[in-house]
Amino acid sequence: MRVRTLAPLTLTAALALTGCGITEPAETITVYAADGLSDVDGDGWLDQLFEDFEEETGVTVQYVEGGSGEMVQRAERESSNPQADVLLTLPPFIQQADNAGLLQQYEPEGAEQVSTRDPDGAWTTVVDNYFAFVHNSEEVDEPPETWEDLLDPEYEGRLQYSTPGVAGDGTAVLIQAMEQFGGLEPAMEYLGDLQENNVGPSSSTGALGPKVDKGELLVANGDVQMNYDQSRTMPNLELWFPAREGGEPTTFALPYTVGLLDGAPDSENGQALIDFLLSEEAQERVPSEAGGFPARDDVEATGEDAEELEEIMDGVEVFEPDWDEVEEELPGYLDAWREATDS
Repeated sequence: MRVRTLAPLTLTAALALTGCGITEPAETITVYAADGLSDVDGDGWLDQLFEDFEEETGVTVQYVEGGSGEMVQRAERESSNPQADVLLTLPPFIQQADNAGLLQQYEPEGAEQVSTRDPDGAWTTVVDNYFAFVHNSEEVDEPPETWEDLLDPEYEGRLQYSTPGVAGDGTAVLIQAMEQFGGLEPAMEYLGDLQENNVGPSSSTGALGPKVDKGELLVANGDVQMNYDQSRTMPNLELWFPAREGGEPTTFALPYTVGLLDGAPDSENGQALIDFLLSEEAQERVPSEAGGFPARDDVEATGEDAEELEEIMDGVEVFEPDWDEVEEELPGYLDAWREATDS
């Protein structure tokens, strides 16, 4: 988990003596977010937008980052005394948060231009994204074409996927495996076999990309947005989509979604931040700054990054999970995965 304030602390905490007394501290809101849209160097899409938001409104943002499920669990533990205003996470965890009563209804400005959103206004997509894998392009000239290829002993101790139920992309591994192998039982049989090569648990998918780039791992799970963004500074990181033997590469939409937390300490500024993230200007910056796809249908992705992202998705079949069903059945999926992998 990573916690930091994306603005100078002096802006939020410094007290200035004046002839009339002491000024009030600047307002601060807190965002709980899945990793992927921020950067440790402070130049990610969220980092830059939070700075712009502070400059425009005077409101600073405290940013708390972790796995998708981890952030929802934290918000749920704090539900009697909420500490955060905005939740930004992947499905099915945004549905989990909604069903747990953690979100309040709010339809942000521009939401009518977003295809993937809650009909009751509990959450809205801010960045479109897709499940993917990455491999080390220096040590593995050609990525393994199929899921079956990942069982090869050459990947023993050099393959890792993030923990289902904790990380959104890790949970996506279960969903993709069930789609590819035709149901829960054959998928768990496959993941049980894959455990021979798996390094072990990881609460953060974002931590796996650097390991692949350095050659500590040959293969890991991820998503298009996060890994494309990482690949711009990690020359050995390359995305790909495995297929079943005799099939086509397949993936599914895994968007970043945002909601206003129920009982938020500062709902008004939380709403303002969500509006800001969905503004046309912010959405136009998604390909170049986030490495993802704009959520708004009326925003055209342009530029070199947008073209490269389209090339990555070319020829890949995309299916649509029933996220409400996934959220409802997730505890059973996770129990089956733990049993299959002795995790």
